Amino acid sequence: MNLIDIIGMLAAIFTTIANVPQAVKVIKTRSTKSLSVVTYSMLFLGLTLWFVYGIIKKDIPIIFANAIAAMLCGIILFMKIIAILRKEEKE
Repeated sequence: MNLIDIIGMLAAIFTTIANVPQAVKVIKTRSTKSLSVVTYSMLFLGLTLWFVYGIIKKDIPIIFANAIAAMLCGIILFMKIIAILRKEEKE
């Protein structure tokens, strides 16, 4: 593994781990009131597109980081949409 790969892996690890505290908090509290559905929709779409880009480029750090981050973001977005549909929260 060369220096560029190490930098890519470290960037992937940190940006993916950054999503974990928010996902854990949303799962534990079941509250998404302070989160924007628009922001999380755009973030989810962006992460999914990065994942596809990584597959096309065959870039392992991009693939794994964005797959995991998209799953975490998707959980948060799903819980936000469910809360809106149940009328527990406003958009």
